Amino acid sequence: MNAITRNIPNSITCINLLAGCMAIVSAAKGTSPLWGMAAYQWAFIFIAIGAAADFLDGFAARALHAYSSLGKELDSLCDLVTFGVAPAMIMLNLFQENPATAPLSWAALLIPVAGAIRLARFNIDTRQTTTFIGLPIPANAIFWIGYAALYATDGVSFLAEWYWFLPILLVECWLMNSPLRIFSLKFKNLKLKENMARYLLIAATAVCCFTLGVGGLLWLIVFYVLLSVTLKN
Repeated sequence: MNAITRNIPNSITCINLLAGCMAIVSAAKGTSPLWGMAAYQWAFIFIAIGAAADFLDGFAARALHAYSSLGKELDSLCDLVTFGVAPAMIMLNLFQENPATAPLSWAALLIPVAGAIRLARFNIDTRQTTTFIGLPIPANAIFWIGYAALYATDGVSFLAEWYWFLPILLVECWLMNSPLRIFSLKFKNLKLKENMARYLLIAATAVCCFTLGVGGLLWLIVFYVLLSVTLKN
C-alpha cells in the first residue's frame, strides 16, 4: 500500500480536528452574529462536520484496509477536541453572557475532562469492539448541542433552566464513564432483526428533529441510552 492511500483515513481524521477548532472559535463568540447566524449555531455545524469526518475516516480505513495504531490515537485526540472541548466552549460562553450564570459556566470544563478519561479507557479496553461501555463522546457532543439549543431559546424546555445544568452535567459525565453497555451504530448488514435498535434510533432521529428542531437532539441521546439498556445489543 502506498503512502498516499495509507494516509487517506488520517487525512479525513484531521478534517475532524479542523472542524472542532472552528467550532471552538465560533463558540467563543457566543450569540454574536457570525456569517448570518448566531455564532454558537455555527459551532453546531462545525461539530456536525467533525462527526461526518469521524464516521468517514473509519469507513475509509475499513474500505482501504488502512488500519494503524497512529490512526487510532489520532482519532481519539481529534474526538476530544471536537466532541469534548467544543461543546464545553459552547456551554461556557452561553452561560458567560448572563452575569447570573457566569460563575456556573466554568463547570462546563468537566465535559472534556470526562471525555478524555472516556477516550483513554476506550483505547485500552479490548471489550469495546461491537458495543461501547459508557456513552460514546460523539453522542455526548450531540446531547450538548441539543441542550445549548434549548438553553439559548428561553422558555422552550424546563431542562433549559440554569439550575438544571449542573445535575445534567454530572449525569452526562458519569454516563461517558459508566459501565452501561451502549450499542454501536455500525451496521454489519441491513437485516431488520439484527439492527432493530439502530433502525429505531434512525426513526427517533427523524421524529425528534422534525418535532423539536435542534433541541430534539437532547431527547434523542436520552432515547439512545434508554434503548441501549432495555434492548439486547
